[in-house]
Amino acid sequence: MAREYLKKATLTATSGASDVNQIVNDILTDIEAGGDAKALEYAAKFDKYEGNVLLTADEIEAAIAQVPDKLKADIRFAHDNVRRFAETQKATVANVELEVVPGLIAGQKAIPVDAAGCYVPGGRYSHIASAIMTVTTAKVAGCKHITACSPPRPGVGVAPAIVYAAHICGADKIMAMGGVQGVAAMTFGLFGLPKANILVGPGNQFVAEAKRILFGRVGIDMIAGPTDSLILADGKADAHIVATDLVSQAEHGYNSPVWLVTDSRDLAERVMNMVPQLIADLPEVNRENATAAWRDYAEVILCADREEMATCSDDYAPEHLTVQAEDLDWWLDRLTCYGSLFLGEETTVSYGDKASGTNHVLPTSGAANYTGGLSVHKYMKIVTWQRATREGSKPVAEATARISRLEGMEGHARAADVRLAKYFPGENFDLSAEG
Repeated sequence: MAREYLKKATLTATSGASDVNQIVNDILTDIEAGGDAKALEYAAKFDKYEGNVLLTADEIEAAIAQVPDKLKADIRFAHDNVRRFAETQKATVANVELEVVPGLIAGQKAIPVDAAGCYVPGGRYSHIASAIMTVTTAKVAGCKHITACSPPRPGVGVAPAIVYAAHICGADKIMAMGGVQGVAAMTFGLFGLPKANILVGPGNQFVAEAKRILFGRVGIDMIAGPTDSLILADGKADAHIVATDLVSQAEHGYNSPVWLVTDSRDLAERVMNMVPQLIADLPEVNRENATAAWRDYAEVILCADREEMATCSDDYAPEHLTVQAEDLDWWLDRLTCYGSLFLGEETTVSYGDKASGTNHVLPTSGAANYTGGLSVHKYMKIVTWQRATREGSKPVAEATARISRLEGMEGHARAADVRLAKYFPGENFDLSAEG
């Protein structure tokens, strides 16, 4: 049967998005020209903050002293999980070499970028986990300098828990500056910082647009849109858990899509009946987001069977994908397009968002069709090298000369010719394009 939409979104993640490009471009241009002073001007305007920009050791210690011991233990637990998972990821990247032909050796080398800029949101929600996810992976990758940047609150500064997380995860500098001005400061190397080679971490639409504009001058983790989540559930799934998980992700933002794909009409109807009450039970600040996200962006899709469910999921390519269905190994083998996969009701996206070890900086808006999320690999350049003996270079030089002439690139051909002439004087080579 064709997919049946029991609930259809009235908006998409990009509906009604304001054109922030010009605003962000103007701010970046101003700060690049005006340097530290202009960045401080924007910080005073947008952050309503005029305190110290780069936290001193004493300020870091003062902030850490405000963090309860139990929260410190939770942060250390999450950091340890993320660090160990990142170390395992790094072990999959090896320096290698291959003797392509006798006497010609080519190799691969993984080199971490020098300076990473990690943006940690601190507006409506203090994203402690984002500090853990971004700074830890940069540290494990081997970046020489890591800046953690987070919006300060007026009269308070950066949230103490964010300061603690960034500090224990390995940030070399912690910057109290948010928005475009924070991104610009890391990119342009203001306040004595090294210029960032890569910018990572989530942020609002202005931060995302700044990263998009700056991409090319610096690397970025990805161009991110609103977070999105999809649940695949069969008729044996627990409707209350499914509904709770949908609501937990809808609270991210008013335009955060959540989708339920199922082969059970009964489950779908029970979930749709439960969600409004679960949203109503949330605190007001969370309830506003979840209400709008469920009303305008959520979808419930009924499919004929699990194969159609899997196809539907791959079409959506969700950032977060949860499976609450039988035969989890089948789903693991079958599904191909997602940022991070959560198999079984015993785990949930919230675990991945906060503490289980996998990274929560993930591709949104269908980008999981072609990329994965943040990992140690994002901070590393996979470069190649080669070395040859004179004998080893001989067949490569001959092939290079002929291919180059066939392409009309005579200069390339002559770079091969001169080596053959020097290394093998008196030998005759047929290096014409025709061979």
